[in-house]
Amino acid sequence: MCTSLIYKDAAGRAYYGRTLELTVDLPYQVAYLPPGNAVTSEVTGHPPLGYKSQHRILAVTMPARVPTSDAPTTIADLKVLEGLNDKGLTFSVLSYPTAAGKPQALDPARPALAVVDLGTWTLGQFATVAEVKAALAGQQIAIVPLGILGGAPSPFHYVLHDATGASIVVEFDHGELTVYDNPVGVMTNAPRFSWHLTNLDNYTFLSNVDQPVAQFGDYKAVQPDSGIATSGLPASNTSVGRFVRAVYYATFTEKADSPDVAIQTLAHILNNFDRPRGATIDYPEANGASHLEVQGLDTGAGERYATEFTSWTSMIDLGRQLLFVRDYHSINFASFDLAKFAALDKPAVIPLERVRSGVWDASDIMTGPKAA
Repeated sequence: MCTSLIYKDAAGRAYYGRTLELTVDLPYQVAYLPPGNAVTSEVTGHPPLGYKSQHRILAVTMPARVPTSDAPTTIADLKVLEGLNDKGLTFSVLSYPTAAGKPQALDPARPALAVVDLGTWTLGQFATVAEVKAALAGQQIAIVPLGILGGAPSPFHYVLHDATGASIVVEFDHGELTVYDNPVGVMTNAPRFSWHLTNLDNYTFLSNVDQPVAQFGDYKAVQPDSGIATSGLPASNTSVGRFVRAVYYATFTEKADSPDVAIQTLAHILNNFDRPRGATIDYPEANGASHLEVQGLDTGAGERYATEFTSWTSMIDLGRQLLFVRDYHSINFASFDLAKFAALDKPAVIPLERVRSGVWDASDIMTGPKAA
């Protein structure tokens, strides 16, 4: 469903990339929220929690409810799925549908932050994951049902990175909040983050050095191609397999010597996790499927099966505060420079589909009057 990772260049600068997989195209919106943007997080049975952004935020968002003709979507309905602020802090939502359970008991006299507002709360208030971690220790957070997911109780992991490359994973596993330091900078989906780290202990043999020759008795085996080093990687698109592969590519991919080359390199890494429609399918009668069901939206294809595909891929240059996004219908990335929003004092929103990009026709370079 989702793969996320930190890649560092030769100078130690951090770059973040992730894919998001679902079984349906959703009305994603790219949103800019300026400093001073006011948010009220409301949880039934608690006083409302109000806060204002101190930082500029740029994010890929989704409405938390199904819009209707009487109640169209407003800026308050948009919730952050993927975003960054002007300090290089990033926030990401990754699916975790098996985490449902009884929520923690909260003090009804104190305000509670609805977990769906965690994106604006963290990106708007803080500059580093250390600050977020400290603030989470003193903030009540409520797992609220989401109308657009048919009342599912926020079945997600929450991943944050800062400009130093530091990373944490925030989980509500069966109602219990745990904040993990993330030493590998990688996250996928279920099971819980600590399980994924333990599973890495089974892959200490991994290396990017090919072993193309071996001797078996009197027979000398010679591999006729390069790439044998990756034969030990898990092949499936399960969250377990993708976690190990993401750690491998983030660890061993050549370290770029400049930010521009680093972004190109990160795009190549993320291509390993791009999933086309139909590569895997699940029939409704099968047991064990764990897709997120989105209310009020249809695949439009009338299939009798679900097929996850990479709805969009994003990259973030944490140092330069650049966001790159490519949806399923695009070949190239669109880029957003957060610095260029500095003069904007009100929110701005556009549908993600507005920035789709196709193939550049270079024929004129060869056939035009200035062709060499």
